[in-house]
Amino acid sequence: MLSYQHAYHAGNLADLHKHALLATALEYLTRKDKPLSYLETHAGRGLYSLDSAEAAKTGEARAGILRAEAQGWLAPDHPLVAALAQVRRSYGPQAYPGSPLIAAHFLRRGDAAHLAELHPAEHDALSAVAGFASLHRQDGFQMAQAVCPPTPRRGMILIDPSYEVKADYAAIPRQIGLIARKWNVGVIALWYPILTDNRHAPMLDALTQAHPDALRSEVAFAPARPGHSMVGSGMWILNAPFSLAEEAARLEALFRKNA
Repeated sequence: MLSYQHAYHAGNLADLHKHALLATALEYLTRKDKPLSYLETHAGRGLYSLDSAEAAKTGEARAGILRAEAQGWLAPDHPLVAALAQVRRSYGPQAYPGSPLIAAHFLRRGDAAHLAELHPAEHDALSAVAGFASLHRQDGFQMAQAVCPPTPRRGMILIDPSYEVKADYAAIPRQIGLIARKWNVGVIALWYPILTDNRHAPMLDALTQAHPDALRSEVAFAPARPGHSMVGSGMWILNAPFSLAEEAARLEALFRKNA
């Protein structure tokens, strides 16, 4: 259950989709001079290297963020570009931020952050770069249920499991329902993989039935290698910030054009 290592996949097309939406949402939320809370249930290590042996083995970053930067998929003033630039200034030109460090770029003095990561090695690595946050070495859903509603009450939670346990798909609608009841003003963002067997569909059906007004964004792309089952990326966002639908539509059109 703790075998997943995102270092092999950092900066791939799914990260590009997820992180562009995350950065856009956080940039909008931090325009107001009011404090907020940022939560993550599955934070990972927070910082990755695109020239690592893991990245070289899969080549997913070359087809993802590196291709996007070379071809101008993100405008110079895009919030993700700003977050990438800050991380590279601090950690070098081959650094790539996980979502915790993307959030760190936008969070201000007075904002709060809670990051959960259960994997021992990933948690240790996260501890080295996430001094801005309260770290929780525990199941991310347990953390979310304990912390919500957070202080400050404004804010956002990112739910980004590895889905290496198939039971996650059945459990997530209930977990989100509990979070939403406790924290009805929170932005609740769920990332999910789109696989060839369409196993995410019942989860999305349950979420749509319970929360029909949520934003849903999906993009498709070719498998990273022959036999690879992930062929797209999805983001489901409850209480989506204003203008996020516009960015989602832009990304969806961009992925269709470059498929």
